[in-house]
Amino acid sequence: MPHPLLAHYPRANQRFDELFDANGAPRAHWRPMFERLSNEPTDRMRQRIETMRRQVRENGVTYNVYADPKGMERPWDLNVVPHILPAHEWQEIEAAVVQRAGLLNRILGDVFGSQRLVRDGLLPASLIVGNPGFLRPCHGISQQDDVALHCYAVDMARAPDGRWWIVADRTQAPSGAGYALENRIVVSRAFPELFREMRVQHLASFFATLRDSLAHWGRRCAANRGDGADTSPELQAGEQPLIVLLTPGPFNETYYEQSYLARYLGFTLVEGGDLTVRNGLVWLKTLGGPRRVHVILRRVDDEFCDPLELRADSALGVAGLTEAARRGTVLIANGLGANLLESGALLGYLPALSRHLLGEELKMPSVATWWCGEPSALADALAGLDHLVVKPAFAQSRQQPIFGEDLDACARQQLADRMRANPGHFVAQEQVRISQSPVWHDHPTGLSAAATGMRVFACATPHGYVVMPGGLTRVATGPDARVITMQRGGSSKDTWVCGSESANPLSLLLQGSAGLAVRSDRQLPSRMVENLFWFGRYSERCDNLTRLIRTAFDMLSTLAPEQRGGEWPTLQRLCQGFRLTTQVDNVLPAVIDDALFEAALLSAIAQRDGNGLAANLHHLHRVAGHLRERLSHDNWRTINQLLQLPPKVGHGNRADAIGLLDDLAGALMTLSGFALDGMTRDSGWRFLQIGRRLERLQFMATLLANGLAMAPSSRLEWLLDVADSSITYRSRYTAQAQWGPVLDLLISDATNPRALAFQLGCLIDDLDQLAAGYGECGAQTLRPLLRTLQGLSGQQHLHWGSQPLADLLRQLDRASVNLSEHLGLQFFSHTGDVSQGSFAP
Repeated sequence: MPHPLLAHYPRANQRFDELFDANGAPRAHWRPMFERLSNEPTDRMRQRIETMRRQVRENGVTYNVYADPKGMERPWDLNVVPHILPAHEWQEIEAAVVQRAGLLNRILGDVFGSQRLVRDGLLPASLIVGNPGFLRPCHGISQQDDVALHCYAVDMARAPDGRWWIVADRTQAPSGAGYALENRIVVSRAFPELFREMRVQHLASFFATLRDSLAHWGRRCAANRGDGADTSPELQAGEQPLIVLLTPGPFNETYYEQSYLARYLGFTLVEGGDLTVRNGLVWLKTLGGPRRVHVILRRVDDEFCDPLELRADSALGVAGLTEAARRGTVLIANGLGANLLESGALLGYLPALSRHLLGEELKMPSVATWWCGEPSALADALAGLDHLVVKPAFAQSRQQPIFGEDLDACARQQLADRMRANPGHFVAQEQVRISQSPVWHDHPTGLSAAATGMRVFACATPHGYVVMPGGLTRVATGPDARVITMQRGGSSKDTWVCGSESANPLSLLLQGSAGLAVRSDRQLPSRMVENLFWFGRYSERCDNLTRLIRTAFDMLSTLAPEQRGGEWPTLQRLCQGFRLTTQVDNVLPAVIDDALFEAALLSAIAQRDGNGLAANLHHLHRVAGHLRERLSHDNWRTINQLLQLPPKVGHGNRADAIGLLDDLAGALMTLSGFALDGMTRDSGWRFLQIGRRLERLQFMATLLANGLAMAPSSRLEWLLDVADSSITYRSRYTAQAQWGPVLDLLISDATNPRALAFQLGCLIDDLDQLAAGYGECGAQTLRPLLRTLQGLSGQQHLHWGSQPLADLLRQLDRASVNLSEHLGLQFFSHTGDVSQGSFAP
């Protein structure tokens, strides 16, 4: 009778099984994990899996899937069961990856240098110059230490005989290392004791090596001022070169990983609009002015990196970047043109190139590949088309692989005709039945199996290549799947390399730098500061709308229509003014039916379209997406919880909505607490606070202006509720809310965080702090208003019907708008396309 754990585990049919050997026994390196799973109570496993999923969800780990009807941002799919490899097997993989990375780097240097391999007949000229990845403007660019391939990844799979084969090389901007790190953090917490017992090798040393190697070459670039001659070092003793990670932006499929790596490695995450080239040097546009960039770790594809020399319609790159690389003033990792190595057409030439360049055979073969640009290879491919896979020779074509076994006679003939017409555009590969590895399934509970491949990562150092001890294991949708791709619903695993001795934990903090106190924040990119500003505005806007809608629902619930005074039409006009009632805007404001009004508010809570609460929460989430490297995991958990709440009232009622609004108010208060107690008081924090204060100033001025337009006998408790000042008022006064005390509390009381005087004081203080480093920032426009407000203090002016007070509220509203525009022009307007970098309405 089979073990209950294996009731749904399929037998390996003509494929290698990672868990079991040929006799059906668990392999030695899998036994500790198999025993743990066998003895684990079902409830305990469910708890582990739910904890993992919650951690992935709350950390905001996503993989963007294009054209996904469920939404582009898909939570990262991670299976609880890791992929396990013994130490002796890993040593063979590691040696093969080091050899291959070195070989490909030498090929890349030759293709964009002397091109001896072409002249000697080891590479067909048509395969190089006919490759869209061959960037002619990059020919002749020299590389430090002859390294152009700084980061390398290789996709490999295991054949039925147990041997590893290389399926594809990733050389342009390899992705996945950050996901591998995230997988390790999550899964190691699920099995902490087992992780230690099996002596799994740690990953931190690989990332430390990558960071230190880039810094080493960056220091050399710092000495080059662009005139072709080295000068005295630009960096001070102990100062680190500026390394940036160039991202295509939040819509890229692996944006989460890019921001995660930037935060983990201490690099500045930038988009193309954040950089500029002047006199052959690359500069980062920062709050304190341009700052020179020494290293660019790029995730932008080759041809999109420079609209001046490579692709004119690119909005992702930096004009003049190719010239900066040519002058050697900046290190670009990987070197421009590295995409050329990803062509499957090269695979068939690598064995001979390895013997020629390295004097040794390849330690790990590539899957058998025929480039159809050679007549003999084309003939062989056509003859065996039934059992081969036909792929584009160059990745730029974006064509999907075609399995010959799937084609009928007519389709096979059509494919053969296309191959004969353009033979150089096709490669044919042997179809390999890749191995299966165990995965945990909830329904039915237990182990199943899925086709598995592994992506292994390497980075260059001044002394050779270093391989990450593990990698990103990718899992297909089932054991018989032929293609593994995350865009088609694949999942992932952590990869455990069992060591022969315990691995020492490693910190990524630089050694020997403890005595260097760094407090400057002038390297903050202008785009990041702008998004911090709007993060503050949207978080405050969401808080204001939450309290306004909650007050409206409370009044609907507790007072009959005939019991409501002049405050009720005022509250309705406020909701209309803040565009919360678009569904009933065609109804006269004074006669909005309760049912219509309630339906409109429920829609404003739940629907992302329009300008309601859900829409502003979505804007907040999008702005936060531009700030991932600045936000902690705790911060992200709160932000993700905020976004998940509104859809729950899509078909709910008033009571459900009030409960949800209470939860939202608490979560938004937590979010403001992170900014208050968890962020360094640098310029970025000040801009975030300025955004909050401006939004609150504008909201309170509008709220009070509408309140003063009510009938003098109207109740005022609702004003205190919306302004979150009810508790303070009740602790000071035992009487019913009266105009004088209410206006004093909400306008003149500089100790009340919701009062106008408090907002003006904080804004002036923050603007003065910025002015010390960046010149006058607009505080001079607020000081007269603060003096006017202070002059109005006292019962003679703080009363219903006060015209000076009404005039001041209008001035404050206009001043908040003008100051926001002034800050945008002074600090944000030079960041490029604002619509791509921020979400100002």
